[in-house]
Amino acid sequence: MLLFIPLTAASYCLVQGWFSWLIPLSMLIIYLAIESYRSQLKMYREFEHFVESIRYQDFSLHFEVKHAPTELKALRKGFNDINAAFKQISREKETQYQYLKKILELIDTGILSYQTTNGEVIWMNESLKEMLQIPYLKTIASLAQRDEKLHQEIISLKSGESKIAGIQNGDQTLKVLLSATAFQTGALKFQVIAFQNINEVLDETEAKAWQKLLGVLTHELMNSIAPISSLAGTLKSRLSALERTAPYTAIFEDLEMGIETIQRRSQGLLRFAETYRNLNKTTAPVMEQVQVRPLLENIYQLMHPTLLQKNIELELILADARLLIKADHALMEQVLINLLLNAVDALKGKANPKIILSAENNEKGKVAIKVTDNGCGISPEMTDSIFVPFFSTKKSGGGIGLPLCKQIIMLHHGQIQFHSVEGLGSSFIIYL
Repeated sequence: MLLFIPLTAASYCLVQGWFSWLIPLSMLIIYLAIESYRSQLKMYREFEHFVESIRYQDFSLHFEVKHAPTELKALRKGFNDINAAFKQISREKETQYQYLKKILELIDTGILSYQTTNGEVIWMNESLKEMLQIPYLKTIASLAQRDEKLHQEIISLKSGESKIAGIQNGDQTLKVLLSATAFQTGALKFQVIAFQNINEVLDETEAKAWQKLLGVLTHELMNSIAPISSLAGTLKSRLSALERTAPYTAIFEDLEMGIETIQRRSQGLLRFAETYRNLNKTTAPVMEQVQVRPLLENIYQLMHPTLLQKNIELELILADARLLIKADHALMEQVLINLLLNAVDALKGKANPKIILSAENNEKGKVAIKVTDNGCGISPEMTDSIFVPFFSTKKSGGGIGLPLCKQIIMLHHGQIQFHSVEGLGSSFIIYL
């Protein structure tokens, strides 16, 4: 309007020939045009400033309204309102992110997210860092330097698939269930892998399966063999009562020997079946606070004379004399004695035989009791079978010792793991 009025007046003066008025009107028009341009330039710069703040997500910027020029007040107020809305959205988004992050940090399942095109790791939670024992992972390919087999298992996993893999975690071998899912944001594709520790679930399921199988086997064996043993005894007593005439003496002797063999073997099978019934008859532990130091010292005093006779050195190492476990004292002694006897067998024929019995607190807050020997070790093809009932590497072994130890530890809600190198020795670790 300010420009319109002088322009109209100048046009009228020009038509009327009043040229003396044109000079001041022209100067006024030029002044108003310059001021209009400056006003538009201010608005442009304000808008540019606002766009920059949005681009760099600087929602803390506040545009002063009260003392602003009249033509900029409405614009600045609009900018402040938009900034406040963006600030609220950003705050809610950050809150949701931190909330989700805290939840994912608290769960025991490991979570790994990486970009499928270049393998860049976007995020991994603390559970996975602890599981893999690495503080940082830049790309999924760098995992191959630590565990090539696990790396291949991960990159071959398709979205929606699940598979079981093994992870070497210090002295432990963890069985984990890998589950994959994929998502896409714009042009970027991502893969999320969940690592669920299923060691305890597998151990419990396996133990129950073996208990059921052993229950059926021993029941059927005893029901079938007991009558055979009884019948063999009856036949033997009747045969001894018969008169042995000269022509049939040799036949009687053969019959008697055969019946004795049947009776002896059937009684042996009955004892065998009765032994394996012990796996299903492990009593529930009487839990109490047990001091680790007296427990290990008692075992040391008990086993030391036997080991001394066999020239085996037994070393006792206790990192903290105040260590406590919640356990059944008698059952724990049974487990440790069994592990020590196994170590003794592994040391046969070895130079400078030595067994180390130790206990310490591990980084997970559990007590780790370890039996280590420098014996023959366990061959890789046998590592998956040593806790299987009936399996034994000893010529005279029945394959009941380690499965019984594992069952006792499971009743304590603990774990028993081992680490072995063939020819160098073995370590059995109990976590309680």
